Amino acid sequence: MGKLQRGAHIVWDWNGTLLHDIHAVIDSTNASFAEIGLEPITLERYRDLYCVPVPLFYERLMGRLPTDAEWQVMDAVFHKHYWARAAACGLADGAAELLAERRAAGRTQSLLSLAPHEHLVPIVRRHGIEEHFVRIDGRMDTSHAGKAERMVRHLAALEGVAGAERVVVIGDAVDDAVAAAHVGAQAVLYTGGSHSRASLEAVGVGVPVVDSLGEAVEVAERLAA
Repeated sequence: MGKLQRGAHIVWDWNGTLLHDIHAVIDSTNASFAEIGLEPITLERYRDLYCVPVPLFYERLMGRLPTDAEWQVMDAVFHKHYWARAAACGLADGAAELLAERRAAGRTQSLLSLAPHEHLVPIVRRHGIEEHFVRIDGRMDTSHAGKAERMVRHLAALEGVAGAERVVVIGDAVDDAVAAAHVGAQAVLYTGGSHSRASLEAVGVGVPVVDSLGEAVEVAERLAA
């Protein structure tokens, strides 16, 4: 028989959660907007309007969905600028210590991101935190759909992790809570990334919103207790 899991299994989000990259995201978003003549966006407006899938976010800004040609240009420009800036982004405050402490205490955690897998793994490795995760999954296709079905596959691939009732997703986006609910897990949402507190609180009762990753972990452990 395998070792019994202790505490919550946390599925971490990457961009805007463990990686503090919101300013790189804003700069890259504005570079992509400039390509099709849109005005730049402020951090506050971005956090109020951001949603997944990303084309719907652009619809909120433009009043219409971008054309296929516009989308391809914006997406290519965004990624070109973002990956040029990502290497300079640091981890969120306390992230490395939290991950190490949980692993040392026998807790399990994994990473599920919409970032392309071939970019995600090297950047996680560069930050020296790869060993703290039992599994790392980035996006392996060109779909810009949210995380719900990816979460199904991610949990199915985990070994030695108890059922979804002990899984807590920690992320910075409404989509993280949607993905958690899709698999019967719980979620804690963090205000340091892509959404405003008001946007996150709109998810509803039962999805706590926190201002630090330390608090997110404490709440996650209580939810799974």
